[in-house]
Amino acid sequence: MKTKRKKPVLRYKTLILSDIHLGTEDCQIDKVNDLLKHIHCEKLILNGDIIDGWALGRRGGWTRKHTRFIRLVLKRIEKRRTEVIYLRGNHDDILDRFLPLRFDKLRIVDKYIHKTPRGRYLVVHGDVFDAVTQNSKLVAVAGDIGYKTLLKINRLYNRYRRWREKGPFSLSKLIKARTKSVVNYISRFEQNVEQFTRREGCVGFICGHIHTPDDKHIGTIHYMNSGDWVESATAIVEHFDGRLELIDYDTFSARLAEEEARCIALEAESLFARVETPLAL
Repeated sequence: MKTKRKKPVLRYKTLILSDIHLGTEDCQIDKVNDLLKHIHCEKLILNGDIIDGWALGRRGGWTRKHTRFIRLVLKRIEKRRTEVIYLRGNHDDILDRFLPLRFDKLRIVDKYIHKTPRGRYLVVHGDVFDAVTQNSKLVAVAGDIGYKTLLKINRLYNRYRRWREKGPFSLSKLIKARTKSVVNYISRFEQNVEQFTRREGCVGFICGHIHTPDDKHIGTIHYMNSGDWVESATAIVEHFDGRLELIDYDTFSARLAEEEARCIALEAESLFARVETPLAL
């Protein structure tokens, strides 16, 4: 009986995820679980809005797959001794009253300094720059309900597109790109980064929150946004040489397939070498 071949893993020094929004229907849970299962890292940074407390407070959509994500994280801590840094976001702001916390290899904080060979990076969720979230939670929650409604409409529209044998389409991304107030909001959000990062004595800034993945320089500051697992399905990885890279799920899948093909080729090469080696007299 043939045994099922285990998929290989990709190895990075650090993996950074944000805005997974566990407990919502729009969380791309299958993709993020697949990525977490097949990436091994020394440090895992969960940069806010991992669990969507606002959605769970209204009704939510928690499933066993969402529980599996939590188990995968705990398994990393227990069996692989991965250091896990959990930064609170605005959707999991219930953690504010307990911060900072530390349990063995798990730390729960509101900001974190990530040290790389290229310098120190300030890691925060990003809602500190959001005047609406900071000053009026009622308005922020109303905006979140509107966003969730838009995503629901998008799901229905994409069912229709699949029926027409067309690819998926994101209404929210279109609105972000073409609505002046949203474009201006994102611009103001990014403009605050340089001064804030310099004040912390850092060369880079890593955040999530606005669901807009990015990797660029703002002045002299290296700005990275890890995106989300509702629409973009993106993450930041740190290579062992200290290089930080923004990747999406498709890139991850392609690299995993390449690694699997490489492992199969090595196994075949090893098998042929054993077959061709003459028996010792």
